[in-house]
Amino acid sequence: MKSGIHPDYHEINIIMTDGTEYTTRSCYGKPGDTLRLDIDPKSHPAWTGVQRMMDTGGQVAKFNKKFGALGQRKKG
Repeated sequence: MKSGIHPDYHEINIIMTDGTEYTTRSCYGKPGDTLRLDIDPKSHPAWTGVQRMMDTGGQVAKFNKKFGALGQRKKG
């Protein structure tokens, strides 16, 4: 393998949505960094079968503010 062309592969900490933690190896961040997951297999509808509205960072509110009146008819 050529030297100097591969990304740094190191250990990081992962925190799941329910608070459980584990250590894995990744190219993310710096060695020892922590990655907090917003969605994981314990909370994602594809794995749980339960549908729920998740407003991460206000994205749903932002969408509703921008497009909320779309499709409503005006009187008069």
